[in-house]
Amino acid sequence: MKRERINPDTLELEERVVQINRVSKVVKGGRRFSFSTVVVVGDGKGHVGIGMGKAAEVPDAIRKGAEAAKRNLIRVPLVHSTVPHEVVTKYAATKVMLRPAAPGTGVIAGRGVRPVVEAAGIKDLLSKVYGSNNPVNVVKATFKALSEMTSLQEMARRRDMTTQELMERRTRRETEAA
Repeated sequence: MKRERINPDTLELEERVVQINRVSKVVKGGRRFSFSTVVVVGDGKGHVGIGMGKAAEVPDAIRKGAEAAKRNLIRVPLVHSTVPHEVVTKYAATKVMLRPAAPGTGVIAGRGVRPVVEAAGIKDLLSKVYGSNNPVNVVKATFKALSEMTSLQEMARRRDMTTQELMERRTRRETEAA
């Protein structure tokens, strides 16, 4: 599926550094240190991007990560303040499950999932990370899960239903489960 290009200049993006890692390279004269960063950018209204930067100084690494994240923006379908459906995605040895939550639940997520979903503007979500909890892989798995989400309109179109019928079926199922 081809991803549409989103112009970051038209959005009010907020940067969030997820991880800063000091990396060393052993050379003839000793060790050379550099820094790698994982940065998440989002507008809180359904747009989010992730990027990695590496440089000799921390501010430069953060700037490079933010620039990479702005080039890597996606649109996340939202239903009120949560995601439209459950999704389980695997990236490397990390498996991430994102599940919609009732209004007022909040974001129940760990260190790698929380910054990505909050930058996207998701306020109610249940999540679980299985396998490796390496922050880089967790962020990438979460981003992949959000990019695989389909909107309610798209789901309704695939099932030959109206969006209203789909929402009614969903609320009926939720009340029966409770």
